[in-house]
Amino acid sequence: MKERVALDVSHLPLHATGTASPTWWGTCAFMLIEASGFSLAIAVYFYLMSLAPIWPIDVPPPDLRAGTVLTALLVASVVPNMLVSRWARQRNMWRVRVGLVVMSVTGIVPLVFRAYEFPALHVLWDDNAYGSITWTILGLHTTHILTDLVDTLVLTCLMFSRHGDNARRYGDVEDNCLYWNFVVITWLPIYACLYWVPRL
Repeated sequence: MKERVALDVSHLPLHATGTASPTWWGTCAFMLIEASGFSLAIAVYFYLMSLAPIWPIDVPPPDLRAGTVLTALLVASVVPNMLVSRWARQRNMWRVRVGLVVMSVTGIVPLVFRAYEFPALHVLWDDNAYGSITWTILGLHTTHILTDLVDTLVLTCLMFSRHGDNARRYGDVEDNCLYWNFVVITWLPIYACLYWVPRL
């Protein structure tokens, strides 16, 4: 009989990151579910548009300024977000702290412009089908910005506390960065639907 050899796993890290982490897979599954929700909302948007004699219904197309500025801000935010993700992989505490502060501000600023977006639609949520679906889509995306902002603020507080020394927090920061990229990417087709499709 062969003698059993015990494997020494004491050198392995206590927490995994990236694809080795269950949290990473949970984040990806959550993004898949949310992407399905956005896809269904956009499908409803086009379905209602196909039924309407004119689109938008009884109002001019939305003003472009607030939505376009917000889009530019979201796209620009990908750069510091990617840097924070890289610094988290490198376990650079000081840079991660600074990056999380920047990303916290980056999460707040779009909400200011989002407050101007709703009036720029020229329709209320209960005016007609067009108003209902545009407010729903914009509201869904606003919820995602808020969700990531809260997560970023919590991580920022943790990284400035004694809990920041925990290696697991770096993986949490990477997952948060992944989710912010999802928030930005999902906005691009929504922006096209809400602001440019009515102008076709």
